[in-house]
Amino acid sequence: MLFIRHSVGNFGQYINQFDEAHSVETCPTTVCNGICPHAVRSGMTATEPRATFTRMDQSTKDDWDIIVGAVINHAHTELYGNVIQQMEALRGDHGGFAVDRLTHCLQTAYLAEKAGKDDEYIVCALLHDIGDVLAPFNHPDIAAGILKPYVSEPNHWMVANHGTVQGYYYFHHIGLDRNKRDALKDHEFYDHCEEFCAKFDMPAFDPDVTAP
Repeated sequence: MLFIRHSVGNFGQYINQFDEAHSVETCPTTVCNGICPHAVRSGMTATEPRATFTRMDQSTKDDWDIIVGAVINHAHTELYGNVIQQMEALRGDHGGFAVDRLTHCLQTAYLAEKAGKDDEYIVCALLHDIGDVLAPFNHPDIAAGILKPYVSEPNHWMVANHGTVQGYYYFHHIGLDRNKRDALKDHEFYDHCEEFCAKFDMPAFDPDVTAP
């Protein structure tokens, strides 16, 4: 679990870096949906005030100052701990594979690390299947949703689409079209995702390999 804690610790650093680079002056409304947390953080107190509305159409700016401040505080203090807990939920769940889902994620991240990929890429590799036990039919959406605010566009696209691109190696065994990924080949980040699947995700099911 040291590898998980190191890698997800880096995820926490991305949260901090995102916040430091994001200010009231530079905040695009697409990031905060028009509400910048930097404008409200100074109003947060140890008493943890709560909004008073029972219907959203009765909410006020004061209510949303409280809520947004709480969300940002959660992201800084609890989010990556929750990520580690969800990774632990993959332990022991084999889903028919030779290794459990946690081991697969660890091996994928370890292979990426050995290949010299940077920390952000390794975190993406580690978390790419975090949604397996929550959304078995669309698990890439879970990891992509968690990572989207903190990683580059190529890495986000890689995680979001690895399920389809990886399908080349097994879809034909389960009655699906292994070439379904061909529809994505013109995308600018396709090669980035294909490399991830071929070099790190696809070969990471070896029970004789232990990631440190």
